[in-house]
Amino acid sequence: MKKVHSPRFGLPFAVPLVLILSACGGSTHTTSSPQSMPDLGPNVTVITPAMSVTEINATLQDLAAQSTGFDEKRAAVLFMPGTYGDDSGQFFPAEATGQVDSPIGFMMTVQGLGASPDEVTINGNLRAGAQGQGALATFWRSLSNMKIVPIQTDEDILTMRWSTSQACPLRRLHMMGNLDLTGGQSFGTFLGNSHIEGEVRAGFGWTTDTSPSVGQAQYFTRDSVIARWQGHAGNFVFSGVTGAPEPTFAPGDKTVLDATPITREAPFLFYDGTAAKVFVPKARTNTQGIHWGTSSSDGTALPMSSIFIAQPTDTAQTINTSLASGKSVILTPGVYEVDEPLHVTKANTVIMGLGMATVTPTTGTAAIVVDDVPGVILSALIVDSNAVPSQTLIQVGPTGAHLGEASNPTTLSDIFVRIPTGAAYAGGGATTSVEVNQNHVLIDHTWLWRGDHNDNPEDTTGWTINLADHGLVVNGDDVTAMGLYVEHYQKEQVIWNGNGGRTIFLESEFPYDVPDQASWMSGTKNGYPVYLVADSVTSHNATGLCNYALFFASFNPMATAPSAHCMVQAPTSADVLITNVTAGIIAGRGGYENIINDDGITVNDTTGPTSFLTGMVAIGQTATNQ
Repeated sequence: MKKVHSPRFGLPFAVPLVLILSACGGSTHTTSSPQSMPDLGPNVTVITPAMSVTEINATLQDLAAQSTGFDEKRAAVLFMPGTYGDDSGQFFPAEATGQVDSPIGFMMTVQGLGASPDEVTINGNLRAGAQGQGALATFWRSLSNMKIVPIQTDEDILTMRWSTSQACPLRRLHMMGNLDLTGGQSFGTFLGNSHIEGEVRAGFGWTTDTSPSVGQAQYFTRDSVIARWQGHAGNFVFSGVTGAPEPTFAPGDKTVLDATPITREAPFLFYDGTAAKVFVPKARTNTQGIHWGTSSSDGTALPMSSIFIAQPTDTAQTINTSLASGKSVILTPGVYEVDEPLHVTKANTVIMGLGMATVTPTTGTAAIVVDDVPGVILSALIVDSNAVPSQTLIQVGPTGAHLGEASNPTTLSDIFVRIPTGAAYAGGGATTSVEVNQNHVLIDHTWLWRGDHNDNPEDTTGWTINLADHGLVVNGDDVTAMGLYVEHYQKEQVIWNGNGGRTIFLESEFPYDVPDQASWMSGTKNGYPVYLVADSVTSHNATGLCNYALFFASFNPMATAPSAHCMVQAPTSADVLITNVTAGIIAGRGGYENIINDDGITVNDTTGPTSFLTGMVAIGQTATNQ
């Protein structure tokens, strides 16, 4: 668990007058009944405008409370096109009644079914976290494809809170007000393809601020429009964001790219007025701002006849038979125990999860294997290790793969890996969580996590228990990774062997449970680099990388605190460019002998550099390896 402490800003939110005026009013659209939707199983709830707000809130609140995050309960909520809740309390949120009002809980996803986010209007809030409540373990939930007129009783006018840490993406949102990412200490997630009409408040203040706040330590925002960004932290990265703040780094916390080099938005289920379909966006290059189109020039709308709707009771063989026939797959909410990998053999296949659908291999195989075919999409899935260790959990392209298309990249969106999940899987693990062998692959937000804690009383995490060497290994060329969260693996978190690779934003942490230095050695060097670019690589670009150290062993005053020789290791070459790197120490002793290679920038508990963030022991930064 991260231990980061900071007092809170008292700054008011900006609420533009044009926003207040445009948020008034609202009407309910007539839609077809949910009977026109396909059968998505017992763990999918379809909300229609015919339901009362009381019924909607009771349903949502019940679902939000059902999972602890470490059980097998999963839930997806789908809002049919229409308007929900009473907007009359938007200017007096503390006194408001009649609004949609519910948290989104563990293993719960909520999305609108419109072709555009504006086809589903929520007057109220679908929030995460609470004022003054830490969110360091608020994981595994999502919100997407809707317009929200925010009305939250413990917030300012037209403000909704989304105080979360990893694996809680926000996509295709139209927020008619402010988005508050604070509430308590939290460790970042992802906002993409969204329009925030008001302010995004990220918090987590600098020690030089008069009234520092709690909030996000880092955040990745891609291809969005925001009115203003408030807050300082360790690593805020903006790519293709209209309204992004000015870049400032070393000292500073903000990395800003005017455009995103390649983008492919996540597929989504929608209702076109007569039938449900899955829209698969095309890849685009040099993007900026929102892109919500669903025309043929924007992508492909797949009819349900081309999709196999899987239930957790389906075997891997049943699902693979459908994949082999050329069908795409929706994994409805639940846990899929597979005795062989889900095997993608056809180009342009989509495997999309609802409700944090989870795949776990029971016989030591991979969970998902993709052949060397282009345009495959894996989206909105959790993959868990199991009791029998696996070599790799997700493999994209076989060893030696050479295909892949720049204009139609295989894409992984919102893919979350966990090692392990609970007592039933204790003793398992996987050497590598995700291995990419194909060329021209795009990774768009992922959290790869060797677990540092579990809510089960049995010992399911530990240096000799949940074994895992690497989070991501890239062997293919021209692979792009954005929004990487990779934590606690026992060797390198990320290894890059392919040429032409690019990373935009990485958050990582060393393993907490290193028992001593002798147990954590890369040859003769102390520890392992977080981000390793192989000596054979001739071209690479990475920006906005951060890592944190917290070694349990360092709290023993009689023990020698572990340290790592460097955070980033990369060839010294004009075409290997590493920029905006942050190395921090959360607590305890130990740290980094160098930030990049042998640059001599030491970060530890005794020599600093003094942290510019409240509650952290030390933070060092370097702007470039050149």
